[in-house]
This record gives sequence, structure tokens and C-alpha cells, in this order.
Amino acid sequence: MRRALLAGLAVIALGGPALAQPIDRQALISRHDIRLTKVDPSAPLMVGNGQIGFTADITGLQTFPEAYSKIAPLLTEAQWAWHSFPNPEGYTYADGTTPIDVRGTQQPYAYMKDWNETATRPALAWLRENPHRFSLGRVALDLRSKAGRPAKFEDISQTVQTLDLWTGVLTSKFVYDGEAVTVRTRMHPTLDMIVVDVDSALVAQGRVGLSVKFPGVSKSLNPDPSDWSNPEGHATKVTGQGAKTLRVSRQIDQTRYFAALQADQAVSFTAEGPHAFKVEPKAKGRTLGLEVAFSRAALPALPAFAEADRAVREHWRTYWTKGAAVDFSGSTDPRAAELERRVVLSQYLMALNAAGEVPPQEEGLFSNSWNGKFHLEMHPWHAGHFALWNKPEYLERSLPWYVGHLKDAKARAASHGLKGAWWPKMVGPDGVDSPSKVSPFIMWQQPHPIWMSELIWRDKPTKATLAKYGELVEQSAELLASFPHRDAKGRFVLGPPIIPVQENFDPLTTFNPAFELEYYRWGLETAQAWRERQGLARKPEWDAVIKGLTPLATKNGLYLPTESTPDFWDTAKSAACSRNAVDEKCKNRDHPSFLMAYGLLPGKSIDKETMRRTLRAVESDWDLRQTWGWDYPMVAMTAARLGEPDKAVDWLFFDAKNNKFGVSGMTPRVHLDAHAQAFVPSAGGAGVQAPPAGQAAGQDGPGYARAAETYFPSNGSLLAAVAMMAGGWDGSTGPTPGFPKDGKWTVRAEGFKPLP
Repeated sequence: MRRALLAGLAVIALGGPALAQPIDRQALISRHDIRLTKVDPSAPLMVGNGQIGFTADITGLQTFPEAYSKIAPLLTEAQWAWHSFPNPEGYTYADGTTPIDVRGTQQPYAYMKDWNETATRPALAWLRENPHRFSLGRVALDLRSKAGRPAKFEDISQTVQTLDLWTGVLTSKFVYDGEAVTVRTRMHPTLDMIVVDVDSALVAQGRVGLSVKFPGVSKSLNPDPSDWSNPEGHATKVTGQGAKTLRVSRQIDQTRYFAALQADQAVSFTAEGPHAFKVEPKAKGRTLGLEVAFSRAALPALPAFAEADRAVREHWRTYWTKGAAVDFSGSTDPRAAELERRVVLSQYLMALNAAGEVPPQEEGLFSNSWNGKFHLEMHPWHAGHFALWNKPEYLERSLPWYVGHLKDAKARAASHGLKGAWWPKMVGPDGVDSPSKVSPFIMWQQPHPIWMSELIWRDKPTKATLAKYGELVEQSAELLASFPHRDAKGRFVLGPPIIPVQENFDPLTTFNPAFELEYYRWGLETAQAWRERQGLARKPEWDAVIKGLTPLATKNGLYLPTESTPDFWDTAKSAACSRNAVDEKCKNRDHPSFLMAYGLLPGKSIDKETMRRTLRAVESDWDLRQTWGWDYPMVAMTAARLGEPDKAVDWLFFDAKNNKFGVSGMTPRVHLDAHAQAFVPSAGGAGVQAPPAGQAAGQDGPGYARAAETYFPSNGSLLAAVAMMAGGWDGSTGPTPGFPKDGKWTVRAEGFKPLP
């Protein structure tokens, strides 16, 4: 009770008295508004509502895509917008599986031995590529010279762009041909509708209008799925037109969707080719407003322009005023202001990219990787923070996807001779596992539905919560109990085959990864608690697995990543595996995921001092150049739970290529070439895409390749770590227990939910 009270109400200055005044939310948010005076090629800004994202250039629309990195396309993507290429051969999931011997039985895995196998097994390529996300359309300025020529990017000057976070309005100003232009862009909170208005004397002169274009879908799906070169490959049909409105239906193969345009005044809609429309006002005023809405079904009447604008502003005001907040103003640690900036911008970005009806992909709605499919092992990092920040409704938008696919997950488990629900790693909205060299053996996503459901229960401990997610928890736990097998010593063992969170292990020889052991144990214990909450008896077979799961393996006082690598730390300490090495035999890279067993998790079976020594070993002997963006906050959570808040803050600011938060709050995904190549197939099948020629290779320094301009698990894990450090965890004491008490940090926290 005391812990919850402190988490919910405390407003504390570390080293000082309690502060009586609540956080000034508007001041907190507004001091981190984004202001650009020139193009950042890696970071076009975004507006969105969780269901749809719109990536805008320096004009506030999608006028000059050529000004940006080739891995930062200007897209309009929605959580519901998926397309599949024709499948004349009728490939099914079974065509993408390979039999794998599992202790004497042949089991079907969506496995490919080599990334190039897609060339000889076309079913693999089709199943990996389909379904895929696509871009719904492009909304741009139609900007013309006095002679009627389209403007070029270099023709505009005096660019100033501001994202007002409190209102969700992106304001872009520039000068063209001596005339000022102001563009305001925002996204309606409940309709998938872009709202834009333009103010300029050029409107009255007929030299600036708005353009709406619709692309097809390219065979090259990553990072930009748009195809502008094949107008015959898709269809745009006008279904209705009025003085202010235009309605169209779109058809791309079997995918159909709808678009509606509504102006704030009488306009002309001029077709410019089969898939493009120019919008110009009929009156000679200086302003033009337009709503552009997309939908999977025919759209009802759109709201009036002023009404839509009010809805946007009210939505963002509510988003920022409800839930938790943390304010670092008054701190003397020079990193405090930057941490606050990262936190605020991450909150904005995750509301856009991780709060939709399906689990988000790693690049959200910004661009495509892995053909736009989502990775279920990343879902807690993307969205679990919403519950900790007292915004559980945003997490609950995507949880029903699991409930809706329980039948598929149970069938997958049954195909392996197991009970319960087996959740895949790389998947689209259809729930079909995608063939991969790595994905089918990754198993740490199996307890995720239990962890996320438990966060919802902790916020809403009601019969309704138990009814909504009880079966999801039950079936996920059945898999956790049936996947382990007894070895010759009578222990319950995980794998082989298995690939841990740290993906650089052979699935056919790996067993007992550390984090997975602790997570399965925690998941089963929590599922038993759910049964008791429902008035049901504990399942004895689950208790047998809880008791019988092997302890985490150790050697020389350190936790091992897996029991099958007893020489791991000896090798890591060798000269051959120094931090300057790039050697495939060195496994001290990728995610130090064993630390999550006492950080993200409460670690009931963990020995704290062994974990502390293991953390020291990571600090000294891990190749931290090759960790991913979510790893640094993850390690910070372990340091916080170990009572090392100074270390926790240090990890949040670890100086690495993948831990750079740009002006927009996004972090890149950067790889050392030798390891990036392991993911880059000859035919575009794997998730990490080869950098476009002359675009991304080497921009982060010799030996590095930039694979994506954004990687949203970085933002989600930062929010989870800061929520834990500010709001505490079960058993922590005092306010803001994860921040140093050295007098340099003034942390005002309110509204947080403690981590389990």
C-alpha cells in the first residue's frame, strides 16, 4: 500500500523536501517542442494517432522526398493497411516449414537454413514477403513558379519547422519566390485523417495548391514499399464528388481501401493522371484547408475542419495531462535536461507508432523493415511502458490481437506436440509465422502475453480483466509448462532447439538460456496467481515445472548466457574477443539478456551478488559496440534493482551508435559490417536491409552500416526504465528509487505504476 501511494502521489526533490505543487505538464512538454531550421535527412517529423502515421518533410507535407535519406522515406502507413502479392501457386504455411529433429521426433519449423534459400524455395520468399505494409498515399504541396514550373527543393528558403507537442500541430514556414508560406499539419485522433491548412499569398495567385497521389506496391518492400512507376498495376476510382469533397476507392490486387478529401471551402479537384489529384480553391483567398482520410471501409461524412482541429488539440492535451509524468528541472547533473527531452519525445513517438490495433513493427509506421511485419518478442518494449506510465488503454489496443489468434497459436503448439498457445516471432496481422533462419527458434516471446496482461491486472484488478485476458494467460502458460522437457538428471530443460534473446547461438545445440528460464518460471507463477484470482485451483503440473526448472547456470561466480556455453566468459575475456574484435566465434555481443532476469523481472530465484558480478563482467568484457538500442535501458533496469542508481543513469547515456537520440527523439539501427552482413540476404529476405548505395554505408564511421533511421524499441525501453526508476518496483523503498541521491538530481514524479 505504501509503495503504491508513493508511486502514485510522490512529488519529491531528491535531497530536498517534498514539493507541494504538481508538475506543470504544459511547461514540461512544451520546453521540448522540436524546432528545425533546415532538413535533417535522417529524421523527417511525424504526426499520427497510433493507427496511422504520416511522415512529413520540411514543408510539413510530403513535397520533397528527395531531400531525405533513402532509408527515411516519406510514407503514410496504417496499422490496418496490408497487401499481399498474388499467390498463383497457392503457397501455404506448410510449404514454408522444414522438419527438425527434436529428441527423436520430426517437428515443423518455419526454418530456412540459409538466407539465400529463398532463391530455390519460392514458397519461403512468398511467405516472408506477404502480407506486407504499404503506403496509402502522398499528400504534398503543389508549388509552382510564375511560369508554372514545379518548385524544386533548392528553391525554398528560410525554413522553420516547429512541432508543438502539447497540441500535436506541426507548423512549417518557408519562403518561395519571395512569398512566405505557412503549413499546419496534424492527425485526427480517432479518424485516420490528415488535417492540413496552407496560408500564403501564393494561394490567391494560384501558385500553391495541394496534391494527393496514390502509389502502388513495389517488389522492393523495404524501407519504402511505394511504387510510382507502374500506374497500370493498381486502380483509383472516383466514387463521389461535390463542391468541397472527393471520394475514391483504391484497388491493389486483392487489397481495397478508400480515401476521402474534404476542403474547408469550394475547390476544384483536378485529376493529374490515373492516381493523382490537385486541389485548388475557387475563391481567391490566401488560405486552403484540406482533410485527407483513409479507411478500409467506405467513409462516413467527415467532420468540419474547425471541429477536426479542436479534436486534435484536445486529444494531445488529454494525453499529456493524464497518466504519469516526470520532471527533472532543477537538477544539476548536466544529463538531466537531455534525459527529460528523450523521455518526452519518446512518449510522443510511441503514441504514434506503438499504440495501434496490432503489435507494432520495429520501425513503427515510419518505414518498413522485415516487410513491415511485427516482432512479437519486441511487443513489451514497444508498449509495456504505457501501463507503467498509467496509460494502460494504449497497451490494451493491441492485446486483443493475441486473443483473436489463440486458435492459430494453439494449432502451432499442437503441431509440435505441445499444449497451449505458441506465439511466433516475425508475423503479420494474419498470425502466420514467417520463415527465417533465426525466428522460429526464438522463444522468449511466449510469456509476453502473461506479462502484459499482468500489467493490466495491476491497474484494473477486476473480474472484467480476468474475463478478458484469462484464457490468453491460461493458454500461454500451458505452452510454458509443456515446452520444457526432462533431461537425464530429472530437471526441466529449455531446448534444444532454442535461440535465446541473444540471437547469436546455434539453435540445435543451445539449451537453458538464462533469461528464458527465469521468465518461464515467473510466467507460470503469475498464471497460477491468475487461476487463484478466478477461484480456480493451482495446476499441479505447472507447479511441477516451476519447481523442476533448472537453476540459471553459473561459472566462477557469474551467470552464463546459456548452460550450453560454459566457457562463455573465459572466451569473452580472451584477447581474441576484445572490444576491438569482429569475430564470429566471439559471442559477447548482441543483447546481454541474462541481465533481464533481475531487472525487467523481479528475479525470485536470482542471487543478487552473482548478478552484480555479472553486470561488472558485461561492463568490462562485452562488445558494447554491437548492442541494440533497447539494451542500454534494459541494463539500467538491472542496475536500478541492484541498488546502483548512478550506474542506471550511466547506462541510459552509454555512448554507442545505437543510443543516439536525434532531434526528433528517434534512434538509428546501426551494425558493424561483419555482423550486419549475416542478416543481409542476396534477395532482400532478411530483416536488416543492406544500406542503399552511397547513402547509409559508413555514415556512422568506418566499419559501420546504418540499417534504419529509427528503431522504436529504444524509445519504449527508455520509457520502461525511467518508469521503473521513477515509480519503483515491488519491494523498492522510498520515492524515485532508481535515481541517484547525490544531490544532483531533482526528480519530480507523479502517477507511475510500480514494475512487478
